Amino acid sequence: MKIDIQRKNKEFLLEATGASGNTVMIDHSGANPVQGVSPMELLLIGVGSCSAIDIIDILKKQRQEIKDYKVEVSGERYDLDQSKPFKSMHCKVILTGNIDPSKAQRAATLSFEKYCSVSKTFDQQVEITYEVIVE
Repeated sequence: MKIDIQRKNKEFLLEATGASGNTVMIDHSGANPVQGVSPMELLLIGVGSCSAIDIIDILKKQRQEIKDYKVEVSGERYDLDQSKPFKSMHCKVILTGNIDPSKAQRAATLSFEKYCSVSKTFDQQVEITYEVIVE
């Protein structure tokens, strides 16, 4: 896997391009105006979107009718020398549709504890918790 990152202005604005050719704008959180997501936000996005793909895939295979999917990801950071890594992350998965809550919970458990490569990357250093709400 390989990505390219190109500086786009005289400040901190960057454009990341994946192997697919799709791009993501990245910026310093203190820029004025901020024109992209911060690198730390990208980590939260990675956890939330990786688990979303897993959960949706599992529920589709179980013929669950997903009308809407939302995930809210929050992270708690701590001071470590000159950096502020994540101490923990919490994902609140909100599903709407004709979905068996026990199947949704099982899909989330499989994702976060077995399949999600992003979550597994943080396994030893960041506590990742989750909750599932079916509306």
